[in-house]
Amino acid sequence: MELPRRTRGEELLPAGALRALLQRLRRLAPGHDVTSVIACAYDHRTRMLPFVYAAQRMAPAGVRAIGAALVDAGFEKTRIVLQQWNRNFRPSRMELDGRVPDLFLVSSMQLHTAACQALIRDACRIEPARRPLIIAGGPKTIYEPWGVFGTDPDDPWGADVAVTGEEYVLLDLLAALLELRGRGESLRGTFLRARDQGALDGVPGLVYAHTDRRGVAQELVDTGVQRLLGDLDELPHPVLGYRLLEAPSAGPTLAARALPAERVARYSPIASLVLTFGCKFACPYCPIPAYNQRQHRAKSGARIVDEFRRLYGEFGLRSYFGADDNFFNKPERTLEIVEALARTELDGVPLRKRIRWGTEVTVHDTLRMRDHLPTVRSAGVRALWLGVEDMTATLVKKGQSVATTLEALRLLQRHGICAMPMMMHHDSQPLISRGPQPYGLLNQVRLLRRAGAVDLQVLMLVPATGSKLYTGTFTSGMAYESVAGRPVREYMLGGNYVVASHHPQPWRKQLNILAAYLYFYNPLRFLLALVRPKSRLYLADAVLQVMGMRGALLTARRTLGWTLRLMWGPIRRKSAPPTSPIPMRASDGGPAAHALPDTPHSAVRPPVPAAPPAAAPGGWPLPVVS
Repeated sequence: MELPRRTRGEELLPAGALRALLQRLRRLAPGHDVTSVIACAYDHRTRMLPFVYAAQRMAPAGVRAIGAALVDAGFEKTRIVLQQWNRNFRPSRMELDGRVPDLFLVSSMQLHTAACQALIRDACRIEPARRPLIIAGGPKTIYEPWGVFGTDPDDPWGADVAVTGEEYVLLDLLAALLELRGRGESLRGTFLRARDQGALDGVPGLVYAHTDRRGVAQELVDTGVQRLLGDLDELPHPVLGYRLLEAPSAGPTLAARALPAERVARYSPIASLVLTFGCKFACPYCPIPAYNQRQHRAKSGARIVDEFRRLYGEFGLRSYFGADDNFFNKPERTLEIVEALARTELDGVPLRKRIRWGTEVTVHDTLRMRDHLPTVRSAGVRALWLGVEDMTATLVKKGQSVATTLEALRLLQRHGICAMPMMMHHDSQPLISRGPQPYGLLNQVRLLRRAGAVDLQVLMLVPATGSKLYTGTFTSGMAYESVAGRPVREYMLGGNYVVASHHPQPWRKQLNILAAYLYFYNPLRFLLALVRPKSRLYLADAVLQVMGMRGALLTARRTLGWTLRLMWGPIRRKSAPPTSPIPMRASDGGPAAHALPDTPHSAVRPPVPAAPPAAAPGGWPLPVVS
């Protein structure tokens, strides 16, 4: 089920809305000494291909963006903790500026749900009088906000509120709370008052719980789908987020200071940057078009030049990944960006000699940009990840074919850009096929390698939250509940595990993925890459072979046990998608925008006021929300 679309013409915020909100918060900030800790949830069981290297060596853009937004709004006492680097971090023991922070924010993908819930549970162990306002965000809450609220009366835990949108939604919530906050009142205390009086219902993009006196959620209130920021130049500068990173540590607490600037590139040598959002294609397994409300959003070339310049100058960052859905989606916007970068100099030399970067594109749009690939290369682009999915378009059609895919890869190779195809394995695709059409997975991998591919991603089709196919994957009986008694967990939903299939021998699908990786990454290809590389970039092919072989071994170690279960054990299938166990409603009493079909609907009723977390220090009277 895709996210519902807002009324036509109301998908985007008015121009200048984010800048105005930041100015509003800067006026409020001096009167509120707010401290914040932002945690990026990470389940280490997901560390395998194709994310082996990037998972540990690239500080995620999402938490950095939230940190940058808070600092730009005037709240400089902010720290970002990555569980990739700080595996033993415990929120119950965190202190910033000598005290428990006012805000604890957790960002999570669906894959990392278990880690996200563990962080929230631990934060809930802080005594209520000192507990921070707990806010959950990220892809997990965008599509499954109920997953951050507990339902067990014997183990009452849960976030106070889920943000189902981007930076603007969080800042809008914070502004609403600070304008209501009484002198000496905790930020969580303000939130509870505002929640119970419906004062947050005018902030689109929130889901909050009405709880009983034990803190167990009784219903979830959905304030609707967010409005999106149209001009990405309004976003706070990413350099602000990099100043907030917690240094890697084996301890449970926070350091006195953030990671020094001169050490950032050591731990995060790849920097992720938002350049554009949106994709013209409407693939049924992809939630991206609906999330973006069918809009295409971008930064200007001048803004991107400034981001590269400042990140390189302050932190020495030289390698970047553009967090694009499809960078070539609109050629005119793409050209404006790459031409600006191609004209730029750093330290008196062209930017391309100091900085290298890559991003995601499609085969169709790469061919549309064929005449401009020299400019793309001059802009510093050294790698492009192509959403090939299936060369024969058996799974999905988005302008690709065997001939066009091979042509796109050869064009990239000719211009010195590493081609990084992304494949998707499915039930009807054999491992090897005979005949003129290369239907087989290995047939396609062989052709891609010959055409110049230096990296490969092969994932199995799995239920993707927020996509058109999501509900049907369950109602058709395709999705697994358990295999040989082992339940399917969220960390298995990244495409490396076969968890949804109608194939009579699904273990073959699991082995096919591993076979494709071992065919592409192996010692023989490494030796050939040293003498006959597929890339004009010095040793890039050989280095990627080494990283791929290591990743293939990790993938094999983590998935072979599952393969045996698929081979021997009974498979129990689901018949319906996992909906919220907590009743949901919109703030006006209608259906909740983020609820799946068959989610219980709660009737509008006066909430049970929560027990106050603590009296305001000094006995200051608290204002009444009108």
